[in-house]
Amino acid sequence: MYPPVDPIIFEIGPFALRWYGLLMLAAILAAAQVAVREVERKGEDPDTLWDMLFWILIPGFIGARLYYVFIQSPRGPEGLGYYLSNPGTILQVWGGGIHIFGGFIFGGIALWLFSRIRNLEVRRYLDAIALGLPLAQAIGRWGNFINQELYGPPTTLPWGLRIDPQHRIAPYNDLGTYPLETRFQPLFLYESVWNLVGFGLIFWLSRRFAKDLKEGDIALMYLIWYPLGRFFIEFLRTDSWFFPGTPFNPVHVLSAIAIIGAAAALYWRHRPTSEPIG
Repeated sequence: MYPPVDPIIFEIGPFALRWYGLLMLAAILAAAQVAVREVERKGEDPDTLWDMLFWILIPGFIGARLYYVFIQSPRGPEGLGYYLSNPGTILQVWGGGIHIFGGFIFGGIALWLFSRIRNLEVRRYLDAIALGLPLAQAIGRWGNFINQELYGPPTTLPWGLRIDPQHRIAPYNDLGTYPLETRFQPLFLYESVWNLVGFGLIFWLSRRFAKDLKEGDIALMYLIWYPLGRFFIEFLRTDSWFFPGTPFNPVHVLSAIAIIGAAAALYWRHRPTSEPIG
């Protein structure tokens, strides 16, 4: 497996249109359409959602980038050390390198503030966004493919990913040990497929059990499904900082918290209650 196109579609002076940015835009628009239809189904004004997206996307992208730079990127000259030596590159998201957990934190805060200011039912909009979010992630991950990033250790599997030397990190940039024909685990593909399945499953559940679900349940289902897949994929990451002497990184901790917390909340909200006697 190898990217069939150059990461840059065309350049005019300092401006460059990249496949990564184009795919991110397509992902956002696809998810927004799903979210808009969901809020319309719940009797809300879709224009409110478009206004909300404008106010949460910018802080969401900033948070996603800052999380990647300061937490997810590897320690040393090829990761955090590079960004600290070149601070102007920290917010250059168009070259790749964002992390969904940072987007959750910053975007979630922005969504909460927007909902408070507009006096909106925040859980209803959380559900709408959570419904479309896995679709956006499934599409956006293909930008990682074109940028030759988000790959795992070497593999002999037939769907292994070829990575050019300039996109490899240590120790895989040692062509003596890992020659050009070495193939790597396509983690972007695993996550894209996981998210696409999650989108289909959560969408089906939202319709099949529409009468039984409460506001916020769809968001809780997403917070179980996505972190569950991410927890296991993280064991194959080659570009992350791990706790010394362990196979775990901060994403494992955050994923476990999200899964346990969301599952407990979902159970508590739908726990069986005893009927009064008499």
